[in-house]
Amino acid sequence: MREHREVAVGGLAPFTTIDFPGRLAAVVFTQGCPWRCGYCHNPHLLPREPAAPGATSWQQVLAWLHSRRGLLDGVVFSGGEPLLQRGLPDALAQVRALGFATALHTGGAYPERLQAALPLLDWVGFDVKAPFDAYERITGADSGDAARESLRRLLASSVAHEVRCTVDPSMLDPDDVERMSRQVAGMGVRNLVLQPVRRDGQRISFPARPMTGAVQAAGLQVELRVG
Repeated sequence: MREHREVAVGGLAPFTTIDFPGRLAAVVFTQGCPWRCGYCHNPHLLPREPAAPGATSWQQVLAWLHSRRGLLDGVVFSGGEPLLQRGLPDALAQVRALGFATALHTGGAYPERLQAALPLLDWVGFDVKAPFDAYERITGADSGDAARESLRRLLASSVAHEVRCTVDPSMLDPDDVERMSRQVAGMGVRNLVLQPVRRDGQRISFPARPMTGAVQAAGLQVELRVG
């Protein structure tokens, strides 16, 4: 009999209109991430254990979601890296049983776990970090092969998705963005979102024309998300 595991909850945003396209949703932030991206805007979620005691449990989240039926359309799992949670498929199934659509924000650190989750997902936001051979520069880990395999599995599925990249101009220049764009275009990606990094809650501007030009040179449609 398969062991039931619960996800470690690092936080809950009760309402969002931007994290799950076309849906009014809540966001469950899971605790823990195997990567250490220098620009991470949720550093408190990086450790596997929360820094403060008294964290919300998954059962508490489920009870709250029960009260939100008919008011929300969906639930987003973000992080941290939700694929770190071995209980993610169980959590997705429980959320669907309550009548909610499901979404995942991921960097693709665990391809096999993503494969297990895909049948339970309605939408995936996939974060590409860099050219795959340069991932260690961003994540602090030899992670490019795992990310590429996860993206391949997502693209082979029928799950709706968005592929995006957070651009820190101190770590990615237009040449990096073009190389990354050509790599993902070669895998079948046709649309790419670029978003500037945040520092101290503020977006850092990057040279938009060179960045977007690099993506378009790779044959992709580009969205520059600055809002």
